[in-house]
This record gives sequence, C-alpha cells and structure tokens, in this order.
Amino acid sequence: MKLVPNWRAVLRRAWSVWILAAMVILSGLEAAASLLSADMLGLPPDVYAAAVGLLSAAAVLARLIAQTGLEGADR
Repeated sequence: MKLVPNWRAVLRRAWSVWILAAMVILSGLEAAASLLSADMLGLPPDVYAAAVGLLSAAAVLARLIAQTGLEGADR
C-alpha cells in the first residue's frame, strides 16, 4: 500500500474525507442506538436512512470533483 504524496492535505481538506467522517459518526450512532434505545437519535428510521444514503452519494461525488488547495499541499 502506498499513500498519495499529499496525504496529509487530503486528510485535512478533502470533502470526501469529511463526508466519510460524518458517515462514520452516523453509523456509530446507529450502532449505539440499536444497543441502547431505538429513539436515541431522535430521528425516524426513514429519515436516518435517507441521510446516510445522501452522505454516501456525496462522498462519491466529492472524491471525483477536483478540490482546490490539495495538489502539492503536503506540509
């Protein structure tokens, strides 16, 4: 496995990383809610599923869009 040359900049600034981080948080909340209480999130299941689906689609789109401030920005 080889990291991209500017992996630090990608990790800090890439939209896809931020969107995927939001997905990780939502997934963690979902797991915690299933273990403790279904009402823990305060959202209906269909709204939560729609949010996760939109975040997944946004992550794919963000990874494909050229993002300014990333190229050669390794510090």
